[in-house]
Amino acid sequence: MSNQQVAKYYALLGEAVEDKYLEPDMDEDIDDMSIHLGNLLAGHTVLELGCGSGFWTEVVAESAASVTALDINANLVDLARERGMPEGKVNFRVADALDLPEDIGKFTAVLVSFLWSHLNKKEQEQLLATLKKRLGKDVLLVILDDSFVEGFSETIARTDADGTTYEILTTAEGERFEVPKSYQSDSALRKRVGNVGKEIKIERVEFFWILTCRLK
Repeated sequence: MSNQQVAKYYALLGEAVEDKYLEPDMDEDIDDMSIHLGNLLAGHTVLELGCGSGFWTEVVAESAASVTALDINANLVDLARERGMPEGKVNFRVADALDLPEDIGKFTAVLVSFLWSHLNKKEQEQLLATLKKRLGKDVLLVILDDSFVEGFSETIARTDADGTTYEILTTAEGERFEVPKSYQSDSALRKRVGNVGKEIKIERVEFFWILTCRLK
């Protein structure tokens, strides 16, 4: 990933990466998305990009045939491994989603979990092109990410010439990071994904949105 700020910020967060899910108002949305994800990916051979500490990996593993979960940060992958996933069903790897390993394997579905919004425009296009090239036609693409919620989401600090927006995030130790964070409209998502995807569907709850399509 070209933006090492994102990777470093989440590496430093460690276990605190899941603190946002402690927000009581989010419980209903987490339940709704967990059921929806479980239904979408039931029986699939899933590649998950940006698995972090495995919060959503655990959800998907309940109904998927198998999950290969990647994250660029080894310390987060270690945390995910400790979750006690179903035996023999989940394989974790340390890898960059924008530079998939040659031996990544074959999958019927790919889940991009809370990574999309941290990629700038060029990286989003690179990710889609990589998935189309490496995974092939008719693979199910599922993108799960944050919606902007007033009073909960961080304020957008600036917008660059390409239209990528940025937030200032601070760790518990006070280290500050400027990281890309986009909150795209349905029309913008359809336009971006439409080059490689067909049958695009987008659903939103208060805290999350989920896009599904088939790779062309």
